[in-house]
Amino acid sequence: MLREFLRVKISYAVVTETNLYYEGSITIDEEVMLKSGLLPGEKVEVLNVNNGARFTTYVIKGKKNSGIFCLNGPAARQAETGDKIIVLSYGFVDEKECPDHKALFVELNGKNKVKSAVLR
Repeated sequence: MLREFLRVKISYAVVTETNLYYEGSITIDEEVMLKSGLLPGEKVEVLNVNNGARFTTYVIKGKKNSGIFCLNGPAARQAETGDKIIVLSYGFVDEKECPDHKALFVELNGKNKVKSAVLR
């Protein structure tokens, strides 16, 4: 049996912009994507620390080292520029591997640069 577990948690990203008239997604700095293992088109859950909103969308690759975290389309209604968000990605793990599964916890600084990335 497969069970769904947390794979990646990106903590305290700062929303740098919103773009309502777009198809819908979250644009993330390519460097953050590389260090967290996220891929373009990957499904993620976004949690807004400021207002409690939770929503699901997919990742778009942003300019490397730009610090961009842009909410696009309807997701733009879920946050304001400057809000802190958490981005989660989940994956399926074979039941036999569950006891050894570790997620990657990525913490960002106030400029959306990776401060730490630790498996736990």
